[in-house]
Amino acid sequence: MSGMASPSWVLNRWLLRGEWAAHPLRALMAIAAIALGVAMGFAIHLINAAAFNEFSAAVRSLSGQSDLQVRAASGFIDENRYPQLAQHEGVTVASPVLELDAVVPGQSNALRLLGIDIFRAALVAPDLLPSAGEDKPFDALADDAIFLSPAAMAWLNVKTGDRLALRSGTDTVDLRVAGGIASARPGQRLAVMDVGAAQWRFKRLGQLSRIDLKLAEGVNRERFRQELARELGTGLLVTESQEQQERSANMSRAYRVNLNVLALVALFTGAFLVFSTQALSVLRRRSQLALLRVLGLSRRRVLLQILLEGGLLGVAGAVLGLALGYALAALALRFFGGDLGGGFFPGIRPSVQFAPVAALVFLLLGIGVALLGCASPAWEAARARPAAALKAGSEDVALSRLAKPWPALILLLLGAVLSQLPPVAGLPIFGYLAVALLLIGGIGLMPRLAALMFGALSRRGSDRVVPALSLARLANAPNQASIALGGILSSFSLMVAMAIMVDSFRVSVDEWLGQVLSADVYVRASSGGATTGALGPVQQQALAATPGVRRIEFLKAQQLTLAAGQAPVALIARPIDPGDPGRTLPLLGKGTPPILPAGAVPVWISEAMVDLYGYAAGREVSLPFGPAGTRFLVAGIWRDYARQGGAIQMRLEDYRHLSGDTDVNDAGIWLAPGASAESVIARIRGLPFGPALEISQPGEIRAVSLRIFDRSFAITYLLEAVAIVIGLFGVAATFSAQTLARAREFGMLRHVGVTRRQILGMLAAEGGMLALLGILTGFALGGCISLILVYIVNPQSFHWTMELHVPWGSLMAVAAALLLSAGLTALLAGRQAVAGSAVRAVREDW
Repeated sequence: MSGMASPSWVLNRWLLRGEWAAHPLRALMAIAAIALGVAMGFAIHLINAAAFNEFSAAVRSLSGQSDLQVRAASGFIDENRYPQLAQHEGVTVASPVLELDAVVPGQSNALRLLGIDIFRAALVAPDLLPSAGEDKPFDALADDAIFLSPAAMAWLNVKTGDRLALRSGTDTVDLRVAGGIASARPGQRLAVMDVGAAQWRFKRLGQLSRIDLKLAEGVNRERFRQELARELGTGLLVTESQEQQERSANMSRAYRVNLNVLALVALFTGAFLVFSTQALSVLRRRSQLALLRVLGLSRRRVLLQILLEGGLLGVAGAVLGLALGYALAALALRFFGGDLGGGFFPGIRPSVQFAPVAALVFLLLGIGVALLGCASPAWEAARARPAAALKAGSEDVALSRLAKPWPALILLLLGAVLSQLPPVAGLPIFGYLAVALLLIGGIGLMPRLAALMFGALSRRGSDRVVPALSLARLANAPNQASIALGGILSSFSLMVAMAIMVDSFRVSVDEWLGQVLSADVYVRASSGGATTGALGPVQQQALAATPGVRRIEFLKAQQLTLAAGQAPVALIARPIDPGDPGRTLPLLGKGTPPILPAGAVPVWISEAMVDLYGYAAGREVSLPFGPAGTRFLVAGIWRDYARQGGAIQMRLEDYRHLSGDTDVNDAGIWLAPGASAESVIARIRGLPFGPALEISQPGEIRAVSLRIFDRSFAITYLLEAVAIVIGLFGVAATFSAQTLARAREFGMLRHVGVTRRQILGMLAAEGGMLALLGILTGFALGGCISLILVYIVNPQSFHWTMELHVPWGSLMAVAAALLLSAGLTALLAGRQAVAGSAVRAVREDW
């Protein structure tokens, strides 16, 4: 048996070597396409995994070895709860913590500051312990001492012994950098000080953020948690430390999954390039394979030969893609950080780690799509009858199965049905499947569409030689034409869909900013998510009395935790007219405001609250805010592109009545007639607390917001470009292969009097008409896919809706470039196909 097998494998290697030696560039393009798709997917996975793992480790270091954490659903915990919990049966250690995001003058981001009891923290979270100098052992208890992680010191450009200014309200808190933190994570910007000192310095006397609990041995944690939650009531939450990691995972999951799906788009386009490469290779070698069949080669060996060729392309592309993906991930993490513009993992510095399981998955994906791409050509080569295959002109008949419209129509119908199904675990799984089915179904319809269109044009006739020959060729060989059309369609339709989705989102965000930024000047006490900046009643009165100010509206923002596994919800208090809330809020729908029951407090919710918590307009809800038993009525739903986890707005007067809090964070100022923004800003800067404020105009805020948007979608633009480049590779390879395979046809045409110039014109016309049909169909198919992305995938992923906008200018530019490249590719390939003798033309590659 071994003696029989050896010649067979020798033949396999001989056929493989001969095919790659004859057309090396086509094989290299197929390998490059697979490599790019695998590289993008693997790089995105490594970046997200490194960032999430490092962020989770940082969260664990903050929680330490605690079994449970007690937090307030809103605001802070009364510190009188601490001795009660410390003496609670089943608790061995209770550690009080005050968490603040401190304003750093001159910095756009906040500094995470933890006030801890070092004696308790040593038993629960030893990683947080400050590292004081040997000669100053009591610095950890000093009221002016702060300890910084190495990353925080580098960020703030300070060292031990330096002074650090932070802000509390509009006042400056001057602290001494007394040392570092024992075991801070690399890249973790963190500060630690004594909890009592932090309460005093930052005006949080009597307040704590959380209390970490370490339970006695043998205590059932879940049962203890449930009993403690019932005992504490609805105002306090009893959570586990890993739930914070789950919240971060839930927040970033949709973003990460969408990036991975976009990377698979490039891999899908590469799979189609493998299909076109192998299909054209099989058609060109149809008579050779038939002769081998006559000489005794079995169908099974022919099938394995074609699959081997495609599989090796996949192996080479996938291995190269893994190496390239690892390099890309390392560069991205070094220069751009781990959030890829998403902003989900701030304050960390992850490093790339090779993931063997993920590498194996992407390796198998690369090989799998290559095998999938060559499966149909391999099956056709194995089933072809030798007698028919030996005859010239049977190439298009071999692709006749592609012309059957029913499978494609079924896929399109199934895609339309799946697009209407709800998300799975918060992810638009059926939406993604619908996009894939529409794309495959659209490509599958190309042979029938090409036959109908070019057949109709051919029957109209033409007096000119070049158009007549071009239309006759396209009408009588629509299946071969469809291979080129599929390459154009797959890349262009995806580009159209992504461009429409991104532009719709960007324009919607821009219009939304125009609605919410209605004031002339905006004043903020803090930025970058900081919580220590605030404007008290005295500062509010001073701002309102500033010359040139016609009207001023104040805003207060804080967070509410409605569910342990969900991210906190933003609670925003501002002046709102219940009779006409649309003047202040970008409401969805302009219906009549609901009638408020006696004693009910109106609130307006963002779209995310509907999906995440099931809230609806006109419904009474319970919120962990204000006195127990307060009734809240959802008076409307508004659009919010800033907070994916949900937001609730209420009247400022209701907020102050329920909470007793008179501080605010922001102020919007409308100018008096004749007053200029520059003069009013100068007067505000001249106030005693003016230098502590962040002042901006709507145009500046809008410009910054759109820059953040573009940075967040930079990876999307890159993936679009990769898909387009791969698609152009496919167009070039397909036109070149088809042109070279028609050398005998060109020889015959030259024999009957058709000139080389006319043949080149015919090829350019064929390339242009095929590209034009692919572009027109791509506009239609891409438009349908964009509807799914805009109205299905994005709302299910991020819980907000947008209006449809089409970037006609950029789409037309790409279409023109694609049309020109298709014509030039066909022309360049034709120049070699008609040069020299027919035998030489057959052997040459482009």
